[in-house]
Amino acid sequence: MNSRDRFIKTMKYEHADRPPLFEDGIREEVLKLWHNQGLGKKTSLEALFSFDPREEIETILDPSPIPSHWPKTITGLINLSSRLDPEDPKRLPDDWGKKVNEWKTRDYPLILRIHRGYFLSMGVHGWRRFTDAIQLLVDEPRFVETWMNTCSEFSARLAEKILREVDVDAALFSEPIGGNHGPLISPKMYSTFVLESYKPILEVLHRFDTPTIIYRTYANTRALLPSVVKAGFNCLWACECNPHAMDYGEIRREFGRDLRLIGGIDADSLRQSQPDIHKAVMDVVPALLEDGGFVPLADGRVREDVCYENYVYYRRLLESVTC
Repeated sequence: MNSRDRFIKTMKYEHADRPPLFEDGIREEVLKLWHNQGLGKKTSLEALFSFDPREEIETILDPSPIPSHWPKTITGLINLSSRLDPEDPKRLPDDWGKKVNEWKTRDYPLILRIHRGYFLSMGVHGWRRFTDAIQLLVDEPRFVETWMNTCSEFSARLAEKILREVDVDAALFSEPIGGNHGPLISPKMYSTFVLESYKPILEVLHRFDTPTIIYRTYANTRALLPSVVKAGFNCLWACECNPHAMDYGEIRREFGRDLRLIGGIDADSLRQSQPDIHKAVMDVVPALLEDGGFVPLADGRVREDVCYENYVYYRRLLESVTC
């Protein structure tokens, strides 16, 4: 069974030889450290462990060119909207035609990234703009509504253009909107200004029978999940979160098979001891594997403070539990 088959069957709660075993990519600086900790310099991780490849279609969703100063009026937003052209070929990956042909015979899951969430849509790349984006929700709700709707209409048209040419296995919305103690805006505001704006994109995805719609979020967004599921998302990928705040066992008990799950393994455990890694895996993975609709994965990137010995233990344990 190939990687694409595993992903499709897992997302359908059907039997697969095992779930997909993803990896978020090990950076060069990590590999350099590991070469001094036992990893052979000519040995690839793919030769040592079971990995399932995947590819994400990375679209360019920023206004082009990016404004040096964000507008403060509705009229300014209307002018800015002219920089969101879904027909601009630069919004697609290089060698688009070649990739489209290659994807027709792929044996790995293909995921379309189609929205970056509230804060990035509002141009937040630093603290000052972050406070602006929060304050606008209270002081200028029509401004926020206008721009979020504009971004989503653009993303919907771009998705439509892509899906006419490519049969994807999932679509992905990235939503970096969580803090340590909960979402950075209230569930009511999130539903009103963000989820409501996503409707045109979700309509396109449903029209093209996109089977899995992934909500990839960060930190603690637990309070948003009821409205997220109600809006039409059917897969959660929680990253860099407190495992108690985003407890996958509790989330599965609440939402059942309406919400597939990717992740769930506390990445912080990889920085600790092997018993800690064992606990982080075994507390989550076996029960969810039995239930189905689950892709086990550490909930954050492997960084320089994870030693090679711990990484080997983690991958071997994951293989033994899933195979």
